[in-house]
Amino acid sequence: MTADGLSAVDLVLRGRVFWFEDDPEIQGDAALRYFEDGALLLRQGRIVAAGEARELMRDLASGVAIRDHRPHLISPGFIDPHLHFPQTQVIASYGAKLLDWLNRYTFIEEQKFADPAHCAANAQFFFDELLRQGVTTAAAFGSVHQASAEAFFAESARRNTRMIAGKVMMDRNAPAALLDTPQRGYDESKALIARWHGKGRQLYAISPRFALTSTPAQLEAAGALWREFPTCLMQTHISENLAEIAAVEALYPECADYTAVYEKYGVLGDGALMGHCLHLSEREKQRFSEMGAVAVFCPTSNLFLGSGLFDLMSLRDPTRAVRVAIASDIGGGTSYSMLQTLAEGYKVLQLQDQKLPPLRAFHAATRGNAHALGLAGVVGAFTPGAEADAIVLDSSATPAMRHRMARARSLAEELFILQTMGDDRAIVETYIMGRASKPRPIGGDPN
Repeated sequence: MTADGLSAVDLVLRGRVFWFEDDPEIQGDAALRYFEDGALLLRQGRIVAAGEARELMRDLASGVAIRDHRPHLISPGFIDPHLHFPQTQVIASYGAKLLDWLNRYTFIEEQKFADPAHCAANAQFFFDELLRQGVTTAAAFGSVHQASAEAFFAESARRNTRMIAGKVMMDRNAPAALLDTPQRGYDESKALIARWHGKGRQLYAISPRFALTSTPAQLEAAGALWREFPTCLMQTHISENLAEIAAVEALYPECADYTAVYEKYGVLGDGALMGHCLHLSEREKQRFSEMGAVAVFCPTSNLFLGSGLFDLMSLRDPTRAVRVAIASDIGGGTSYSMLQTLAEGYKVLQLQDQKLPPLRAFHAATRGNAHALGLAGVVGAFTPGAEADAIVLDSSATPAMRHRMARARSLAEELFILQTMGDDRAIVETYIMGRASKPRPIGGDPN
């Protein structure tokens, strides 16, 4: 690196640095970059260089701030590509399957988001919790209310986080207080796109909830909006629950299957984040592959609501490989922690004689999810020019983890301990564009 480049550095993060430059499912261990004594050189919140500390720090200009996190690991921040901002107070709602759960708990809670003050208070909690868990980027659904997306983006802009969100579009099969119309859903979404999409670190996702709560006219409006604003993402749900699938088939009898509904109205394609995908037919998997849609695996939600088991091997069949991401799905999901999400993903796959080894798991939660969101090179890896969202991980954060770590003999084993036993206590610090941002309890220990 040139002297000019080094003089431009304004912050160094030092620790056991790792990230992925490729998919370990394809490249194996060669996909991993790991430095036992590593450093990230940052300037104005972006990565200047990453690698061996001794080499990178040798010619640093005097006065550069250095934050030494040794012996902890430093990773790109976690990315959560599917969760619900208005559902923070329906987590752990007992005993229902999807459709009953929506009607008994979720739709009641979401009506409160008509109040902008309620939205603002919940946005503050939501972002505190994400950053406490090391989640630095997320794709979130709002409620049907425009105010919910406004509050989400305003809080994200205040914290300078890289976030994606959208107001839900929903015009049937829900309480009257939660219904918009095809025109209002289009108009409000378009206004939010104009106000927030591409402004600072904010991005918009057009968000019809799912085919069961949208009329053909509303799905057509969502598809038209996406054609008008193709740099936005699309997010919705598909094939989560057998009763849901039957209801959609009854509402759209002219369509061959659930996927065909979204195809018909222009909601499926590259940049579409399709939550769940538990019961897709062979034809649907093929269409996902051909159109570049992303199947989002939500293990804690799928288990909690009894919806089914995500068949990763079938979706990753090389003859028709489907893009896959992994997410918390708060509040059907039961933990904001991507470490806990990876732990439950491992168990879901174990039940089907499939695997989620630690390198693939950490790749999925960082670079892999970044690719799913169209953010490759922006977040998810420590490549020069990338936004410096990073987390510091302590694999001995609890007595049980420390006891287990005494027998760890490799980085992969250490990462699997984090994947299996870790939670928010393992997140020592969260950096947003190089700024330490993990919320601290008042008067308490950060962990």
